[in-house]
Amino acid sequence: MQSIEIEVKFRVRDPKSLEGTLPQLGFHCETPRTFERNILFDTPDHRLRASTQILRVRRYGDRWVLTHKQTTPNDSPEARHKERIETETAVEDGEAVAAIFKVLGYTSAFVYEKWRSEWSDGTGHCVIDETPIGQYAELEGPREWIDRMLAALHVEPADVTILSYGRLFEQWQQQTGSHAQNMAFAEIEPALAR
Repeated sequence: MQSIEIEVKFRVRDPKSLEGTLPQLGFHCETPRTFERNILFDTPDHRLRASTQILRVRRYGDRWVLTHKQTTPNDSPEARHKERIETETAVEDGEAVAAIFKVLGYTSAFVYEKWRSEWSDGTGHCVIDETPIGQYAELEGPREWIDRMLAALHVEPADVTILSYGRLFEQWQQQTGSHAQNMAFAEIEPALAR
């Protein structure tokens, strides 16, 4: 299924408070806290990344999802909302899909993990992500709805980002000097414990 994805992220300092506020704004929990592992595939010369595309295999709980994303003419680094064309489908066996990609010349370029809970108010979604580099929320829906929810949640404009988890991970690497190659709990948590 192809759709236009419009979203923003923001850092969450108090996830319990956010979870307590969402029902007051008309949200209900669609998916409780569930582990998610994402593998981004690319060519060895990073052709997809250079053209701002992603090819992803995601395992979310016991479900596998294959996703391709690419920018739209409205998407730019200066935009307030991230806008992408997203083509996504459920697959039976993500490991088999990954094996096919490798035969076709794609390699695992980046892995990122998180614990995610999903909330909806019928118009848009709010997801709360616990990642190895911090806690974030994403608002996905119409632009006006996103702006209204940011105001209702008292999120400061300076706290809002349209960066992907890959870019946020790169920023975190620069800030911490970490040598982790992936945003995976097993790579990052042991390093933080040292």
